Amino acid sequence: MLTSDQKTTNAYKYCLTIAKGHYENFPVASHLLAKKLRYPISAVYTFARTADDFADEGNISQQDRFIALDDYTSELNNIKNSLERYQQNKESRFFHHSDNLLFIALADTIHQFKIPIELFHDLLTAFKKDIITSRYQTFNEVLAYCRLSANPVGRIMLYLNKSATQANLLNSDAICTGLQLINFYQDIAQDIDENDRLYLPLEELAQYNLSVSDIRNHINNHNTKAFFTFQLQRTIKLYESGQPLFAQLTGRFAIEIRMIYRGGQLVLEKLAQNNTSIYQRPRLNRIDKLKIIWHSFFS
Repeated sequence: MLTSDQKTTNAYKYCLTIAKGHYENFPVASHLLAKKLRYPISAVYTFARTADDFADEGNISQQDRFIALDDYTSELNNIKNSLERYQQNKESRFFHHSDNLLFIALADTIHQFKIPIELFHDLLTAFKKDIITSRYQTFNEVLAYCRLSANPVGRIMLYLNKSATQANLLNSDAICTGLQLINFYQDIAQDIDENDRLYLPLEELAQYNLSVSDIRNHINNHNTKAFFTFQLQRTIKLYESGQPLFAQLTGRFAIEIRMIYRGGQLVLEKLAQNNTSIYQRPRLNRIDKLKIIWHSFFS
């Protein structure tokens, strides 16, 4: 029979296998990360990736998507109960009993790094919103979505690095919201074409005499370019406001975060320089990647 330590190790190995095998760009296997963080990050990633797939992938019904995400909510509640039992000294060592390897690993990560479990609930709330919400009336509504979908990831990373001060958390929020907005802007065509989803504020579209139909039909005129310029300028200001975070981070973790930041910065620059169409997804070339590395190590 496996010991609790062996079960935890097997659970982490399961998460790392999923994380490394997925096509998404996530710093699970990065050689910049301290080895001790690879298991915890793989657990966080596997949670987020699989939950996001429930919301977006495949042809299952809306009801089944909610059922799958509700199951994850129940698993998080069970982790909370395990933590409370341990904290009340009803168990001598912490171990979360579950039939799901992901949640054995995730529980250990949450316990080790004292991560607020609410951050994982926030991610599930964002994934549920993706199932039923395809339009946002105001920019504040878009920001509210980012607070659920993007900011928790940055906050979790800071807890993993044991640098989750209040100032760092707020600066991370600015960067993560900026990254989420950048992702929206580079995927305008894909989101509207494939999922009929639009993360652009409808009231601001109207201010520029634009409609959802214009975006769906890939209208690219003076109005769309003026609207897009406004979105980018606001995002640049927000994104750059998080830069004080870098002075508070050290070591390989700091380099990793600067690489992510510089990558987003380059995409923003390419979006701003694109005079052809707001619907073209910018691509980072080899020179761009060298810039990211240079900036991350020497700036």
